[in-house]
Parts: sequence; C-alpha cells; structure tokens
Amino acid sequence: MVELYEEWEDPPRDAVAEAVDEAADDAAHEPPRAWPIVAEALTVPELLVTGPGALIAAVAAPTGGARPVLVLPGFVTGDVTTMILRSFLRSLGHRPAGWGLGLNVGVADHIAGGLDRLLLELTHRHGSTIDIVGWSAGGLLGRLLAQHRTELVGQVISLGSPIRLRTGDSNIGPLEEIAGKLFVPTPPHIDVDDIPVPSTAVWTSQDGIVPGELCRQTPGPIAETVQVRGTHCGLANNPAVMYLVADRIAQRPGEWEPFTPRPALRWWYPSLDQEAPDAPVVAL
Repeated sequence: MVELYEEWEDPPRDAVAEAVDEAADDAAHEPPRAWPIVAEALTVPELLVTGPGALIAAVAAPTGGARPVLVLPGFVTGDVTTMILRSFLRSLGHRPAGWGLGLNVGVADHIAGGLDRLLLELTHRHGSTIDIVGWSAGGLLGRLLAQHRTELVGQVISLGSPIRLRTGDSNIGPLEEIAGKLFVPTPPHIDVDDIPVPSTAVWTSQDGIVPGELCRQTPGPIAETVQVRGTHCGLANNPAVMYLVADRIAQRPGEWEPFTPRPALRWWYPSLDQEAPDAPVVAL
C-alpha cells in the first residue's frame, strides 16, 4: 500500500500528461443525457392540441395506397397508447393494426414469437410487405424485425426509439430493472443502427426518457433522421409525427424518397438529417 501511494504521489511527467489526455477524451465521449423526466409532464398540455393538429395533418397528408401498417407500443405500454395514431391512419385509408400482445416488456419469448407470427399473418392477409411504426421500445423491436425478417418488412419508422443505448443511458433504469427481473433482462448494449430496409428515425431534443441524440440513426440512401418538437410520451399523438408517418407510408414499396414536408409545416421539424443529392442536412 505504501509503495502504491508513493508511486501515485509523484508519477512521471509523461504519466500525468497521459492521464489528463485520457480524462479529456472520456469527457468528450460522455454519453448524452435525457432531459429531466419531470419534463414529460408537458405531455398533458400537448394532448390539448392533438385534435386540431391532427386535423391539419390529415388535410395536408397524401392519401392513397391503403398500406398495411403494424403499430408497436412503447415500453410497458400497450395498444391503447397507439389508438389515436392508428385511427388517424385509418381515416386516410390505410390499414393499421395493433400488436395484441399486451404490455411491451422487451424481447421476451412471448413477444418475439408473437411478433414473428403476427408479421407472417399480416403479410399473408394483405399479400404485401408490412410497414412498421414503433414508438420507443416498439421502434427497437421493429428494427430487429427488419433485420431478421427483411423480406416481410416494407419500412420502419421509429419514434423516440433508442438506436444505440447502454445500460444507464435512459431515465427509466429502475423500471427496466424490474421488467428485466420479471420477464427478460435489458441487454447491456443495444445497436440497431444498420437495417436493410428504408427507415425514418424520429427524435426530439426535449425527450425526458431517452436521450434524443441516441434516437438518431446514421443517414444513408434509405435511412433518414427527422427531429420534431415535443415530449417522448407525446410522440404517438404528436401531429408532426402523424403527418410524417402518413407521408412515409403513402409511398409505393420500392419507391422510397427522403421526407420533404409541405412548406407550411416545415416549422414542425427543426432538422432533417438525410443523405441524398437533393436532400442535404438542413436545420431551422
């Protein structure tokens, strides 16, 4: 112990410089943090504008296509939380479906098996690929489905879903721990950035659950990231999200193009992160 203390007390100059450099490097790579979870209380006033906002989104959204869409709920929530979004899509002529698997507790056996069967059933019923819209952990499951059932998935739209996440990065660690003990442990490291189908990752800088920066994917020829305004818990009922989802699924399979909102609604989207000659990264 004495020798160790003496060595630490008067280290070589090079060792000091190296330690300082390492500390600076660690600070530079410190993971982003979510807003305080109490910020999610703003979801309540956001809901007051859902009706008028949804009407604007419906009027502005493209129609046609009647796409089959699987809508996946967030962590420890169920189909009731996506009812408004599914009703909105149905009013535009699309064919949205809830998942019918109860609460989303992560990649438990009954969730993984149930989703696989549901995707096969919907594909057989509609005779086409299925577009997936997933909120929070639902988007994570949707991206995993796209990796393992690529031939059945048309595109994935994730709403505030962690693309890269390590244990402790979110503000709901205790809830994840409880769900992990009851059902299936949350993996210590999640990375679903690369999926082989068209994808749109939606994020918000006001997210009080998952750090918004961790919900962004790497832009590519069929991958884009779109920022909206609002809370994490309000994403499924956010008029900007409704319009974006309607715009994305109105595209014909195989004809995906980056998101370009109507000029009058451009303020709904603080930034668009896309990779295409005619769709550079832009921000307001």
